[in-house]
Amino acid sequence: MDNSSSYFKNDKCRYYPCHKGFGPDDDFNCLFCYCPLNPFPDCPGTPRYVTGKSGKMIKDCSGCSFPHIPENYEKILSFLRNKSN
Repeated sequence: MDNSSSYFKNDKCRYYPCHKGFGPDDDFNCLFCYCPLNPFPDCPGTPRYVTGKSGKMIKDCSGCSFPHIPENYEKILSFLRNKSN
């Protein structure tokens, strides 16, 4: 894929690839490096929840690749649009 407004790959990043299961030849979308879905407990990704030392549940997105799959760009925008209504 070519870099565009809905896809950006930064294979020069020192953290790339930042998720297991992806390699240098995969279409990995870095556009949402900092996931805009993080604040939402009902996000369409696959976060895991862990209990912190204080007993509070903490959202752990380190194993989620949802925002990095190019085909999910429109799903993310739709989710965010629905949240802003």
